Amino acid sequence: MRIFARPQANTMLGDMDNLEELGLVDDDDIVLDEAALMLARLDHDAIDLGPYEDVLSDIASRLGEVGADAADGSERAACLAQVLAGEFGFVGDRQTYDDPDNADLIRVVDRLRGLPISLSILYVAAARRIGWSAEILNLPGHVLVMVGHEATPVIIDPFRGGVRVGIDEITALLSAANGGVSAAVRHVAAMPNRAILVRLLLNQATRAEQAGQGRRALVLYSRMTAVAPDYPHPWWERARLELLDDDVAAARASLTAMLEITREPALRERVTGTLDALAAR
Repeated sequence: MRIFARPQANTMLGDMDNLEELGLVDDDDIVLDEAALMLARLDHDAIDLGPYEDVLSDIASRLGEVGADAADGSERAACLAQVLAGEFGFVGDRQTYDDPDNADLIRVVDRLRGLPISLSILYVAAARRIGWSAEILNLPGHVLVMVGHEATPVIIDPFRGGVRVGIDEITALLSAANGGVSAAVRHVAAMPNRAILVRLLLNQATRAEQAGQGRRALVLYSRMTAVAPDYPHPWWERARLELLDDDVAAARASLTAMLEITREPALRERVTGTLDALAAR
Protein backbone atom coordinates (compact mmCIF):
# COMPACT_ATOMS: atom_id res chain seq x y z
CA MET A 1 0.00 0.00 0.00
CA ARG A 2 1.46 3.39 -1.02
CA ILE A 3 0.07 5.75 1.56
CA PHE A 4 1.99 8.81 0.45
CA ALA A 5 1.32 8.58 -3.28
CA ARG A 6 -1.44 10.77 -4.62
CA PRO A 7 -4.50 8.51 -4.48
CA GLN A 8 -6.54 7.51 -7.49
CA ALA A 9 -9.57 7.46 -5.22
CA ASN A 10 -8.94 7.39 -1.48
CA THR A 11 -5.67 5.90 -0.26
CA MET A 12 -5.49 5.91 3.53
CA LEU A 13 -2.85 5.29 6.16
CA GLY A 14 -1.39 1.83 6.17
CA ASP A 15 1.90 0.07 6.80
CA MET A 16 4.23 2.86 5.71
CA ASP A 17 4.06 4.93 8.86
CA ASN A 18 7.59 5.78 9.95
CA LEU A 19 9.37 9.08 9.54
CA GLU A 20 12.32 7.69 7.64
CA GLU A 21 10.10 6.41 4.84
CA LEU A 22 8.27 9.72 4.70
CA GLY A 23 11.62 11.47 4.41
CA LEU A 24 12.60 9.34 1.41
CA VAL A 25 9.52 9.69 -0.81
CA ASP A 26 9.41 12.29 -3.57
CA ASP A 27 7.84 15.56 -2.54
CA ASP A 28 5.07 15.25 -5.13
CA ASP A 29 4.16 11.82 -3.74
CA ILE A 30 3.33 13.12 -0.26
CA VAL A 31 -0.39 13.23 0.53
CA LEU A 32 -0.59 16.09 2.99
CA ASP A 33 -3.48 15.11 5.24
CA GLU A 34 -2.31 11.51 5.54
CA ALA A 35 1.24 12.58 6.35
CA ALA A 36 0.05 15.15 8.90
CA LEU A 37 -2.19 12.56 10.51
CA MET A 38 0.73 10.14 10.71
CA LEU A 39 2.87 12.81 12.39
CA ALA A 40 0.12 13.50 14.91
CA ARG A 41 -0.17 9.80 15.70
CA LEU A 42 3.38 9.88 17.10
CA ASP A 43 1.92 11.70 20.12
CA HIS A 44 -1.16 9.49 20.45
CA ASP A 45 0.16 5.95 20.78
CA ALA A 46 -3.07 4.14 21.63
CA ILE A 47 -5.45 6.07 19.41
CA ASP A 48 -7.59 4.42 16.75
CA LEU A 49 -7.02 6.35 13.53
CA GLY A 50 -10.06 4.82 11.84
CA PRO A 51 -12.47 7.63 12.71
CA TYR A 52 -9.95 10.26 11.57
CA GLU A 53 -9.36 8.46 8.31
CA ASP A 54 -13.13 8.40 7.86
CA VAL A 55 -13.33 12.16 8.34
CA LEU A 56 -10.71 12.76 5.65
CA SER A 57 -12.60 10.44 3.33
CA ASP A 58 -15.96 12.04 4.14
CA ILE A 59 -14.61 15.53 3.45
CA ALA A 60 -13.36 14.50 0.03
CA SER A 61 -16.55 12.63 -0.80
CA ARG A 62 -18.75 15.55 0.17
CA LEU A 63 -16.54 17.99 -1.73
CA GLY A 64 -16.86 15.80 -4.79
CA GLU A 65 -20.63 15.96 -4.51
CA VAL A 66 -20.88 19.69 -3.88
CA GLY A 67 -18.25 20.55 -6.47
CA ALA A 68 -19.33 18.17 -9.21
CA ASP A 69 -20.17 21.03 -11.55
CA ALA A 70 -17.59 23.55 -10.29
CA ALA A 71 -15.73 24.58 -13.41
CA ASP A 72 -13.24 27.24 -12.30
CA GLY A 73 -11.18 28.34 -9.33
CA SER A 74 -13.82 30.70 -8.02
CA GLU A 75 -16.53 28.05 -7.89
CA ARG A 76 -14.18 25.45 -6.44
CA ALA A 77 -12.97 27.83 -3.75
CA ALA A 78 -16.57 28.48 -2.76
CA CYS A 79 -17.21 24.73 -2.55
CA LEU A 80 -14.17 24.24 -0.32
CA ALA A 81 -15.42 26.93 2.07
CA GLN A 82 -18.93 25.47 2.06
CA VAL A 83 -17.76 21.95 2.88
CA LEU A 84 -14.79 22.51 5.21
CA ALA A 85 -16.11 25.50 7.14
CA GLY A 86 -19.85 25.51 6.53
CA GLU A 87 -20.66 21.80 6.80
CA PHE A 88 -17.79 20.25 8.76
CA GLY A 89 -17.21 23.37 10.89
CA PHE A 90 -13.44 23.86 10.61
CA VAL A 91 -12.37 27.40 11.56
CA GLY A 92 -9.36 29.14 13.02
CA ASP A 93 -8.79 29.06 16.76
CA ARG A 94 -8.65 32.74 17.70
CA GLN A 95 -9.27 32.22 21.42
CA THR A 96 -6.40 29.79 22.11
CA TYR A 97 -4.23 30.38 19.05
CA ASP A 98 -1.01 29.17 20.69
CA ASP A 99 -2.48 25.90 21.94
CA PRO A 100 -0.22 23.08 20.63
CA ASP A 101 -3.36 21.14 19.70
CA ASN A 102 -3.87 23.58 16.84
CA ALA A 103 -0.92 22.03 14.98
CA ASP A 104 -1.84 18.41 15.79
CA LEU A 105 -4.15 17.15 13.05
CA ILE A 106 -5.78 14.57 15.31
CA ARG A 107 -6.75 17.27 17.78
CA VAL A 108 -7.69 19.66 14.98
CA VAL A 109 -10.24 17.12 13.76
CA ASP A 110 -11.45 16.56 17.34
CA ARG A 111 -11.87 20.28 18.07
CA LEU A 112 -12.67 21.60 14.58
CA ARG A 113 -10.16 24.35 15.31
CA GLY A 114 -6.63 24.91 14.14
CA LEU A 115 -3.84 27.14 12.93
CA PRO A 116 -3.71 28.51 9.37
CA ILE A 117 -1.22 25.79 8.36
CA SER A 118 -3.21 22.84 9.72
CA LEU A 119 -6.50 24.07 8.27
CA SER A 120 -4.81 24.80 4.94
CA ILE A 121 -3.59 21.20 4.85
CA LEU A 122 -7.18 19.99 5.15
CA TYR A 123 -8.36 22.32 2.37
CA VAL A 124 -5.56 21.54 -0.06
CA ALA A 125 -5.61 17.79 0.58
CA ALA A 126 -9.38 17.61 0.07
CA ALA A 127 -9.13 19.50 -3.21
CA ARG A 128 -6.33 17.29 -4.48
CA ARG A 129 -8.19 14.12 -3.56
CA ILE A 130 -10.86 14.92 -6.13
CA GLY A 131 -8.40 16.08 -8.76
CA TRP A 132 -8.48 19.85 -8.22
CA SER A 133 -5.38 21.99 -8.25
CA ALA A 134 -4.64 23.63 -4.88
CA GLU A 135 -1.51 24.95 -3.18
CA ILE A 136 -0.55 26.52 0.13
CA LEU A 137 0.98 29.97 -0.28
CA ASN A 138 3.65 31.14 2.14
CA LEU A 139 3.14 34.78 3.06
CA PRO A 140 4.94 36.69 5.82
CA GLY A 141 3.39 35.55 9.09
CA HIS A 142 0.52 33.69 7.44
CA VAL A 143 -0.41 31.01 4.93
CA LEU A 144 -3.26 31.04 2.44
CA VAL A 145 -4.66 28.55 -0.07
CA MET A 146 -4.57 29.10 -3.82
CA VAL A 147 -7.20 27.23 -5.83
CA GLY A 148 -6.72 26.68 -9.53
CA HIS A 149 -3.86 27.29 -11.93
CA GLU A 150 -5.72 29.65 -14.23
CA ALA A 151 -4.37 33.05 -15.19
CA THR A 152 -6.30 34.45 -12.23
CA PRO A 153 -6.30 31.81 -9.47
CA VAL A 154 -8.46 32.31 -6.40
CA ILE A 155 -6.89 32.74 -2.97
CA ILE A 156 -8.79 31.91 0.22
CA ASP A 157 -8.08 31.95 3.96
CA PRO A 158 -9.03 28.70 5.74
CA PHE A 159 -8.39 30.32 9.12
CA ARG A 160 -11.32 32.65 8.44
CA GLY A 161 -13.66 29.99 7.14
CA GLY A 162 -12.37 29.97 3.57
CA VAL A 163 -13.16 33.60 2.76
CA ARG A 164 -11.78 34.91 -0.47
CA VAL A 165 -8.68 37.10 -0.17
CA GLY A 166 -8.26 39.94 -2.64
CA ILE A 167 -5.13 41.60 -3.96
CA ASP A 168 -5.53 44.59 -1.64
CA GLU A 169 -5.44 42.38 1.44
CA ILE A 170 -2.45 40.43 0.16
CA THR A 171 -0.64 43.69 -0.54
CA ALA A 172 -1.39 44.82 3.00
CA LEU A 173 0.09 41.61 4.40
CA LEU A 174 3.22 42.12 2.33
CA SER A 175 3.50 45.77 3.29
CA ALA A 176 3.38 44.88 6.98
CA ALA A 177 6.35 42.53 6.60
CA ASN A 178 9.88 43.58 7.42
CA GLY A 179 11.31 45.24 4.36
CA GLY A 180 7.93 46.03 2.83
CA VAL A 181 6.39 44.67 -0.35
CA SER A 182 9.55 44.51 -2.45
CA ALA A 183 11.34 42.30 0.08
CA ALA A 184 8.36 40.17 1.10
CA VAL A 185 7.06 39.40 -2.39
CA ARG A 186 10.15 37.30 -3.10
CA HIS A 187 8.98 34.86 -0.43
CA VAL A 188 5.43 34.44 -1.72
CA ALA A 189 5.34 31.06 -3.39
CA ALA A 190 3.53 27.75 -3.36
CA MET A 191 5.05 25.64 -0.60
CA PRO A 192 6.43 22.17 -1.36
CA ASN A 193 4.66 19.41 0.56
CA ARG A 194 7.71 18.70 2.70
CA ALA A 195 8.04 22.36 3.65
CA ILE A 196 4.38 22.36 4.72
CA LEU A 197 4.98 19.45 7.09
CA VAL A 198 8.07 21.16 8.49
CA ARG A 199 6.01 24.33 9.03
CA LEU A 200 3.40 22.29 10.90
CA LEU A 201 6.05 20.75 13.18
CA LEU A 202 7.83 24.09 13.59
CA ASN A 203 4.68 25.61 15.03
CA GLN A 204 4.67 22.91 17.70
CA ALA A 205 8.41 23.15 18.38
CA THR A 206 8.36 26.93 18.76
CA ARG A 207 5.49 26.79 21.23
CA ALA A 208 7.11 23.96 23.17
CA GLU A 209 10.33 25.91 23.63
CA GLN A 210 8.43 29.06 24.58
CA ALA A 211 6.75 26.98 27.29
CA GLY A 212 10.12 25.82 28.60
CA GLN A 213 9.75 22.32 27.15
CA GLY A 214 13.16 22.00 25.55
CA ARG A 215 13.12 18.22 25.39
CA ARG A 216 9.77 18.27 23.61
CA ALA A 217 11.10 20.84 21.14
CA LEU A 218 14.12 18.63 20.48
CA VAL A 219 11.83 15.68 19.67
CA LEU A 220 9.95 17.84 17.19
CA TYR A 221 13.11 19.14 15.49
CA SER A 222 14.30 15.54 15.25
CA ARG A 223 11.06 14.70 13.44
CA MET A 224 11.67 17.59 11.06
CA THR A 225 15.14 16.32 10.16
CA ALA A 226 13.64 12.89 9.47
CA VAL A 227 10.80 14.26 7.34
CA ALA A 228 13.00 16.80 5.51
CA PRO A 229 16.62 15.61 5.77
CA ASP A 230 17.74 18.09 3.09
CA TYR A 231 16.45 21.14 4.96
CA PRO A 232 19.30 22.78 6.92
CA HIS A 233 17.37 24.88 9.46
CA PRO A 234 15.92 21.96 11.49
CA TRP A 235 19.39 20.41 11.75
CA TRP A 236 20.77 23.67 13.18
CA GLU A 237 17.98 23.99 15.73
CA ARG A 238 18.32 20.33 16.64
CA ALA A 239 22.05 20.77 17.27
CA ARG A 240 21.40 23.88 19.35
CA LEU A 241 18.98 22.02 21.60
CA GLU A 242 21.29 19.01 21.82
CA LEU A 243 24.02 21.30 23.09
CA LEU A 244 21.63 22.77 25.65
CA ASP A 245 21.00 19.19 26.70
CA ASP A 246 24.80 18.74 26.99
CA ASP A 247 24.81 16.05 24.31
CA VAL A 248 27.88 17.16 22.37
CA ALA A 249 28.17 13.94 20.34
CA ALA A 250 24.59 14.28 19.08
CA ALA A 251 25.08 17.96 18.28
CA ARG A 252 28.23 17.17 16.34
CA ALA A 253 26.38 14.51 14.36
CA SER A 254 23.56 16.95 13.55
CA LEU A 255 25.97 19.66 12.42
CA THR A 256 27.89 17.18 10.29
CA ALA A 257 24.66 16.12 8.63
CA MET A 258 23.84 19.77 8.05
CA LEU A 259 27.26 20.39 6.51
CA GLU A 260 26.65 17.58 4.03
CA ILE A 261 23.54 19.23 2.61
CA THR A 262 24.46 22.92 2.89
CA ARG A 263 25.97 24.69 -0.11
CA GLU A 264 25.66 28.30 1.04
CA PRO A 265 29.20 29.52 1.83
CA ALA A 266 28.29 31.68 4.82
CA LEU A 267 26.22 28.93 6.41
CA ARG A 268 28.93 26.33 5.79
CA GLU A 269 31.45 28.61 7.45
CA ARG A 270 29.17 29.00 10.46
CA VAL A 271 28.65 25.26 10.80
CA THR A 272 32.36 24.52 10.34
CA GLY A 273 33.25 27.08 12.98
CA THR A 274 30.82 25.52 15.42
CA LEU A 275 32.19 22.04 14.75
CA ASP A 276 35.74 23.32 15.31
CA ALA A 277 34.68 24.84 18.60
CA LEU A 278 33.12 21.57 19.69
CA ALA A 279 36.25 19.65 18.74
CA ALA A 280 38.28 21.95 20.97
CA ARG A 281 36.20 21.12 24.03
